[in-house]
Amino acid sequence: MRIVTGAVGLALMAVGGTLLLRGGQLSDVALWLAGAIVLHDGVVAPLVLGVGLLLAAVPARRTVRGALVVAGALTLVALPVLLRPGAPNNPTVLPLDYLRNWLLALAGVAVVTAVVLVLRWVRLRVPRR
Repeated sequence: MRIVTGAVGLALMAVGGTLLLRGGQLSDVALWLAGAIVLHDGVVAPLVLGVGLLLAAVPARRTVRGALVVAGALTLVALPVLLRPGAPNNPTVLPLDYLRNWLLALAGVAVVTAVVLVLRWVRLRVPRR
């Protein structure tokens, strides 16, 4: 299965490389990749390490870390539309209230995390038969 997955990945990389070279956007992609590296190494990695250190003393740190990873991924996906200034020229492009929906998704993550923590706490407190 690993060989098949690797072969599919290599094929997709070849398609992407071909499209990149034919499309003439090599400098734009290089700039984007450089920005992504700087953002990751300068902001995201130190932030994750700092939060991990802060959570080291929390009893349910694995559950909380998982919730923070999901919340971070949701935020990264929603960030472009959350930071988009003003209304789009075509109102059908971004027809939803993305800020509200992002906050609802984060609230859902928090609720699921709280339920998991409560269920684990109850399971530890209830004696087994």
